[in-house]
This record gives sequence, C-alpha cells and structure tokens, in this order.
Amino acid sequence: MNPVKIGICGLGTVGKGTFDVLTRNGEEIAGRAGCNIVVSHIGARRGADISGVNVSTDIFAVADDPEIHILVELIGGTTVAKDLVLQAIANGKHIVTANKALIAEHGNEIFAAASEKGVSVAFEAAVAGGIPIIKAIREGLSANRIEWLAGIINGTGNFILTEMREKGRDFDDVLKEAQELGYAEADPTFDVEGIDAAHKLVILASIAFGIPLQFDKAYTEGITKISTEDVEYAEQLGYRIKHLGVARKNGKGVELRVHPTMIPEKRLIANVNGVMNAVLVKGDAVGPTLYYGAGAGAEPTASAVVADIVDVARTLSAEPKHRVPYLAFQNDAMNDTPILPIDEVETAYYLRMSAEDKPGVLSEVAQILSNAGISIEAIIQKEPAEGQDHVSLIILTSRAIEKNLDQATDSIEALDSIAGEVTRIRVESLAG
Repeated sequence: MNPVKIGICGLGTVGKGTFDVLTRNGEEIAGRAGCNIVVSHIGARRGADISGVNVSTDIFAVADDPEIHILVELIGGTTVAKDLVLQAIANGKHIVTANKALIAEHGNEIFAAASEKGVSVAFEAAVAGGIPIIKAIREGLSANRIEWLAGIINGTGNFILTEMREKGRDFDDVLKEAQELGYAEADPTFDVEGIDAAHKLVILASIAFGIPLQFDKAYTEGITKISTEDVEYAEQLGYRIKHLGVARKNGKGVELRVHPTMIPEKRLIANVNGVMNAVLVKGDAVGPTLYYGAGAGAEPTASAVVADIVDVARTLSAEPKHRVPYLAFQNDAMNDTPILPIDEVETAYYLRMSAEDKPGVLSEVAQILSNAGISIEAIIQKEPAEGQDHVSLIILTSRAIEKNLDQATDSIEALDSIAGEVTRIRVESLAG
C-alpha cells in the first residue's frame, strides 16, 4: 500500500509525544497497520524546525493539504478545534482527536458531518489517556448490553483524595501541591469541579448506550467540599471516597452523574490511587470488567492517539457507515431515551451533621428519615470535645430517591438541635 500521510495540528505535550512515538516505533506500527504511516505536515502556532516535515503556523493549512489522509487534532478547546475538524472533514480527511470537550459538546454535529462525507472520526485518547476504554466498549464488549459503568476519570481529583486519605491533609494544601507538580492547572476548576470528568463520562455513555452526546444534561459536582473529617469517617464505615463518573441505564432512562462517591474499600476501583484512572463496566453477559492505567501524560495519551491512527489506516476501505460511532443520529429510537435528572436518581447516602449533645436528637433525625421512607444502615456518634455542646453525627442510609432525601435533609436542617448544613456524599456498592 502507499503510505498513509498524517497531519498533526498542535505540537504541545501530546502532539510531541505522538510525533515521538510514531517516529520511534515506526517499523512496528507499519507492520500492525499494514502500511507505512508518515507525518508529512504539522500545524503549530509557534512553528518548529523538524527535518523532512512541512510545518505551518496556520493549522488550517493542514486541513486543506490535499496530500493529508488523516488529520490529528491536538490543539484543545472547542471553538477553533471544531472549525478545524469540520473543515478537514469537508475536505474528505479522516479525524483522530484527543479532545474530550470537543467530542462531548460537538460530537453529534461532527459525527453527522463525517458520516455524510464517509470519513472516520476516532477519539480513544479523549477518555482516560492510555487506557483503551473506547475500544473495549465498542469492540471487546460489543456482544453485551451495558448495564452501567463507573470511572475514576480525572487524575487530579484522584490524587487529591488519595493524599487526603493517606496523609490526613486538607483539600487546599493538596491542591496547591497538585498545581506545583503539574497535575492541576493554575485554574483547576475543570478538574476539581468535575467538568473534565463529565466530558469523558458523556462520551463513554454515548458509546455504551448508543445515545446522543448530551453534556448539558450531565449532573456535575466537585470535590471542593470534601473534608478530611469525611474521609476519616468513610474509612471507619469501611468505605473510600472517590470522585466518580457514573452512567447507568434503567427502565426510566439513563443516569449521567459526576460527584464524590463512597465505595466499599474492598472493591478494586476503591484502591486506585494517585493520578491513575480506572473504569469499571458491567455488561449483562461478561459481568463487571475493570480497566486501569495512566489517564494522562504525553506518551500514555500518544499511545491512544497512535492506536487510532493505526485503526483508521487499517479501515480506509471500510464502508462509510462504519467509520463513526453508532449513535442516536443513526437510530431514531434511541433519541427518545431520557437522561434522568439527579433528583430521580436512587443511591445510598452518607450524612454528616453537627448535632446538639442532648437526648432525643438522634430519634428526631431518625423519625424524619423514616417518614421519608429512608432507613438507617449505620451510625457514628462522637463524644463532644471539651467545652463544646455539639457533636458530629454520621449516618449511612439505605438506598433512596434523591428528591426524598432532599426533603428529609431540609427538615433535618430546620431542627433547632442541628447546626448548619448537612453534608452528604452518595454511596455506590458497584457490585456486579
């Protein structure tokens, strides 16, 4: 076969990693792809001097280069990246991208354009870095009806919660270190508030359930309110707190939610620490399967980018309809699958409140929960510190509909014997 010519747009961390992997492992990659893969054009705003490669400071020149077969989008963002990708598709080029925000927010439009033009769109590197989770769901688990998936899909948040649990450090202290180490940006909002994880979750749910990408309907909650106190109480109850993305399909619709979650400490995913990522997928035939690895970094992400390039190179002769994910724009029936609002979701809950140290307070709280149809599974009540008249009261509940717990929490907070707001963390068993 003639060589497949690649155009890389963006020469940052991942772009450089992708170029290095393609160059270093070129012979092995060619053997697996069945053809030579050549980087012939690079678009980089600041330019570069790379022997044998045409480098343009105008990234759109890559999209318009008639010799390019595959455009690799690694510039990030959603505005310029979207225009670049759509222009490349209009020019008949296949797309490989690591841009989770682009796919989560504009994937439906991009896939429709690619389907019409008969080109591929591959985005393995957009979720969980070097973990081949997209391929696992689309290919390895294709015989299964996916029931649910749950993932630690942001390494920054996982690093912070790990440090809080293992070393008793507070959130702000660990966040500062994460920024110094380069795990978190100067503005860490996307990581600590769950936006990054929500982008990835929406992509996984679309592949797993064949539904449109609906980022605007994902419930997102960050980890900024998690205290070392909550981490310690979770440990006493036999749980670990992780920042999870959860997608579950039930008879009412699909849950899409990112939030701090208490997981039984015996679960493998509860023991994924530091900056590592993991995704647990439950299929009806295979049962639960766990995928673990580096969720970011130059070469782990480049590994996924290059794997997509190889896949596209192998399937250049495939039927156009097989070149983009089988999502709802190809299946009108799937368009009717609703995304459930968070108040319709059912989970168990951890509740922490500051209660007046006097008889009868626990019975008042228990009665309110009982009236809402919520049972108590476990209680921790600490002795008051010297000179204090309030104690921490921790309750682990049975599974309940969120709106029922909302009403019960409002009633508990209205009690004269309860000071301040009730802290809540959702609990997931993640059992097969």
